[in-house]
Amino acid sequence: MIYILDTADLAAIKHCNEFYPLAGVTTNPSIIAKAKTDFWKLVKDIRAIIGEDKMLHVQTTQTEAEKIVEEAKLLKKELGGEFYVKIPIGEEGLKATMMLKELGIGVTMTAIFTPAQALMSAMAGASFVAPYVNRLDNILGDGCEVVAEIVSQLENYGSDCKVLAASFKNAEQVHKCASYGCHSVTVTDDIMKTLISHPMTDAAIAGFEKDWKGVYGDKTILDF
Repeated sequence: MIYILDTADLAAIKHCNEFYPLAGVTTNPSIIAKAKTDFWKLVKDIRAIIGEDKMLHVQTTQTEAEKIVEEAKLLKKELGGEFYVKIPIGEEGLKATMMLKELGIGVTMTAIFTPAQALMSAMAGASFVAPYVNRLDNILGDGCEVVAEIVSQLENYGSDCKVLAASFKNAEQVHKCASYGCHSVTVTDDIMKTLISHPMTDAAIAGFEKDWKGVYGDKTILDF
């Protein structure tokens, strides 16, 4: 499983980059706008935190293929490293993806809601497809099941494209996607923390500490 953080909050990125097996960061225009700060400074700060070797996914603001490519080239030049431009699925997006494939710039096709959209994106050359799990659940769909179908179809056709599931409301959705073989997920820092939390774990740790201190007091192994 590839874990990616879905935020532009620099403090959250610093924390998760230090304590979790973080593979990168995803953003979109809504996430960037929420930060209410200079765009280039923000994305370059993110790159500085995670380094050149980790993935940074930044979404285009263009709607025409040629302009998408132009923007992607600029983003790649300025941000460097392991970079992917996020492009919403559509005819112009597919055209841009095929053009960017020739240029060696990675594409994450986003706003995916059906397996058909995902498969078409993969055939156009997208490196990742990003289905929106919770948004599907909110319209009486089954986001995790859609992820499972996409994973299956990509495997059937021997595609190198990976599923980057997005739009999660809770850790259970992440768990289900993982059980279906989803290659990667992008989540908030809150969900990242929830994925390693359990009250029984807390109870077990408290028990270990109590038993140890009952015999050795405040000494640790380093004190012997």
